[in-house]
Amino acid sequence: MGDLFKKIPTIKLPYKADNLPKQPIGKYELPCLTSSFQNQGLNYYAPTDNATVLQNVISIPSNSDVYRAYYQSRPFTILSDAYAICWKREEEELSPNQYLFIVMCINKVTDLAIYSYKNKLGGWNVVQDKNILLPIKQGKIDLDFMENFIAELEAQYIAELEAYLSITGLKDTHLTLEEEQVLRDFDKIHWGEFNVEDLFGNSTRGKRLKSTDRIPGTLPFVTAGEASEGVSAFIGNDVRQFSSNTTTVDMFGSAKYRNYPYGGDDHIAVVHTENLPEYAAIFVTTAIHKSAHNGQFDYGRNCYAKDVDALTIFLPITEANTPNYDLMKTIISGIHKLVIQDVVTYSTKKAEATKKVINN
Repeated sequence: MGDLFKKIPTIKLPYKADNLPKQPIGKYELPCLTSSFQNQGLNYYAPTDNATVLQNVISIPSNSDVYRAYYQSRPFTILSDAYAICWKREEEELSPNQYLFIVMCINKVTDLAIYSYKNKLGGWNVVQDKNILLPIKQGKIDLDFMENFIAELEAQYIAELEAYLSITGLKDTHLTLEEEQVLRDFDKIHWGEFNVEDLFGNSTRGKRLKSTDRIPGTLPFVTAGEASEGVSAFIGNDVRQFSSNTTTVDMFGSAKYRNYPYGGDDHIAVVHTENLPEYAAIFVTTAIHKSAHNGQFDYGRNCYAKDVDALTIFLPITEANTPNYDLMKTIISGIHKLVIQDVVTYSTKKAEATKKVINN
């Protein structure tokens, strides 16, 4: 890798992640890179002043549980526990598609289960000596193949996406009057504090099942981690099945909504939201995640069921100061439509561009 890429020097920023906003506000508008694998590591915002602004480069964590590289197509800067590399062959300039292809080749040697906080991959001084496999033609790296391969994959996925949206009826993204009103008046919503156990009873801890004891099957088995939303295997063991429409919280405090039956190991706790409307349960999952996933839980201090039960979450309330699940349902329904609306717009533009390329 050191033959192809070089590490980009950056100015060290005088900020800590906890002191930065997680949404752009005022002069805090430049995305900051950390070791997180959520949102491609860009979860905080800093002022542009005195920051090294990067774009069209590859980012890699240097101190993480998952060492996943990403192609960063938009401006950002580096905050901590990560670095950026760029193509160093001056006679060639990589396109976004070529960067995307190479990122996946890099992840074949960095994004491995053997690496974690306890067994770290290391920084660029280690990664630069890693070997990656790339397509070649007549003894040279075949950049044209990479370009065409990613373009064809994108065209294929766009076609599949369009078919899926049509079959499921998700192309109908028209907001109801109630959804429009709720989203427009979001800042006027009244909120209340609630204890998780008071709302949903005792959370249930999963039970350990060693990987060597797992029998292949069809039941999703949830463990701690972000990859595949924590689903580490599909098993056929006779384990307790948790119902769909529930929320899992892993040992790091990361909450995820499950719309399918599943099993779970002892690194997750299950919050019993099964009696809520689906969209309300999704809203609650987000509230739990915001309360639990703030750095208070890690390898040194795991999040257990009792910790989940003790959480305080913020939810919209009725005039009687009870959780307003109908309002939560409407909010998520409206947001869902807006997101799908963006996906439809994106897929339509991509499909039209693909057709032009094919016609030419």
